[in-house]
Amino acid sequence: QVRLAESGGGSVQAGGSLRLSCEASGSPVKDYCMGWFRQTPGKERGERVGFIDSDGSAKYAENVKGRFTISQDNAKNAVNLQMNNLEPEDTAVYYCASTPDVNFGQHFDPRAYKYWGQGTQVTVSS
Repeated sequence: QVRLAESGGGSVQAGGSLRLSCEASGSPVKDYCMGWFRQTPGKERGERVGFIDSDGSAKYAENVKGRFTISQDNAKNAVNLQMNNLEPEDTAVYYCASTPDVNFGQHFDPRAYKYWGQGTQVTVSS
C-alpha cells in the first residue's frame, strides 16, 4: 500500500524559506511522478506547484518558478520542496501526490495522481 506523508510546514514571514518533505512508503519515488499541489481556503485542492518525473526532470508553475525547487532524496525515499522568498500568497495547505504513470501533458493535472498525502500547512505573514 502506498502512503505519502508530508512534513516541514509552518509559519514564516514574507521573504523567508521553508522546506517541505514528502516521504513515501510502498513505492519508490524514483519510479513515480511526484507532484506538489496546494489548497487555499475556499478553493479546490488542485492548484499546481510543480512535479518531478521519474526521469528526474522537474517543472514548476509560473507563479513559483525561480523560488521553489523540487528534488528527490532516494536514500530516504522522499521528495523535497524547497520554498524560498515566500509570499503571503503562498499560504496554503501543501500536498504531495504520486502516480506510477502519467500521460504526456497531464503532469500538472491533479486528477492524474493516484496517491495523496494528508497535507501540511504553510502560512506566510506579511
